[in-house]
Amino acid sequence: MATISVGAASRDDRGRAASRDDGATSTSANVRQSAAGCRPHEYSQGRGAEGRARAGGCALAVGAILTAYLGAAACSADARAADGPPAYPYRIVTTVGMVADIARQVSGEVAEVHELIGAGVDPHLYKPTRSDVAALMSADVVLYNGLRLEGKMGDLLDKIRTSGRLVHAVTSGIDESYLLAPAEFQGHFDPHVWMDVSAWSKAVESVAAVLSAYDVPNAAAYASNAQRYRKELEQLDAYARNVIASIPAERRVLITAHDAFNYFGRAYGIEVRGIQGISTESEAGLQDITRLVDLIVERRVQAVFVETSVADKNVRALCEGAKARGHEVRIGGTLFSDAMGRAGTYEGTYIGMIDHNATVIARALGGEAPKTGMQGKLGGSVGVTD
Repeated sequence: MATISVGAASRDDRGRAASRDDGATSTSANVRQSAAGCRPHEYSQGRGAEGRARAGGCALAVGAILTAYLGAAACSADARAADGPPAYPYRIVTTVGMVADIARQVSGEVAEVHELIGAGVDPHLYKPTRSDVAALMSADVVLYNGLRLEGKMGDLLDKIRTSGRLVHAVTSGIDESYLLAPAEFQGHFDPHVWMDVSAWSKAVESVAAVLSAYDVPNAAAYASNAQRYRKELEQLDAYARNVIASIPAERRVLITAHDAFNYFGRAYGIEVRGIQGISTESEAGLQDITRLVDLIVERRVQAVFVETSVADKNVRALCEGAKARGHEVRIGGTLFSDAMGRAGTYEGTYIGMIDHNATVIARALGGEAPKTGMQGKLGGSVGVTD
């Protein structure tokens, strides 16, 4: 496995990151420069209805609203630099839950963390609302995944950055030699890096470095929090590796609604097939379904999996296609791919998300894993298969 490097990026590193459509790779120097233009503001926490319905409605008005916010926020960076350390708690706004969880773990109690894209919502298709613009424009720090995961938010994030906010892609410090670039993704990298726990641990380092540079008085606390959390992730990584390894080799194939599990497959030694491409914007055709039905029948696959943020109709079509050819394949469980579980549940944390996925996959494919997972906490968001 290629080495992942995070830390003070060289200028060459920052150039490579720009080619990845990250838009931001923060080093201590440029974080301080951005932080000088950040002033705490009040912001609205109002959110529209969760799910794909959020994609419509107010989207057309976002550009005009953003322009108004940018005009109101315009002021001298030099004047704001004199503000000194941020007022506490300062505000971190994130896109997806996986990034929000890192922010909460690293920042502790000195920051309020607000996520825009909640449980069960597909970030590939998500369109920002007026309340999202308000939250972003009043944030002190904005954290997002990058690698085009938040495809329809790219322009908005770029505009927020030009307003002087500190905007950082948490994957921008991961070396390109590690990233996957499947041919069907047209030269772009697979954004689902969080599916490999060891890689996501490097994103924790990246966030700790950014917050430490922004809020120097609490730098030691951020480093300590990150170290503690990374030790917890080491345990999670080992658990996932062990339970997936317990699946008989001939059954070690993971079939899901879309290609969100490629990093998981590479990290934990399981073949991965998705009906749709890396982005759910791509549509699965009849040939895609037929090809996977052939594989299921030929290899006598026992189970396929649905995802919380993707419609299950294509997965059910696989089951029906295999049944028509004399092979019964069941839905082995529901996995968290592009979104975590409900807020307030164990599965609504990054550790709970991966614990759930590894446990459900192992049990459904004939491996050995405790039904309640690594920490005995599973069952609060999506049922664990028997």
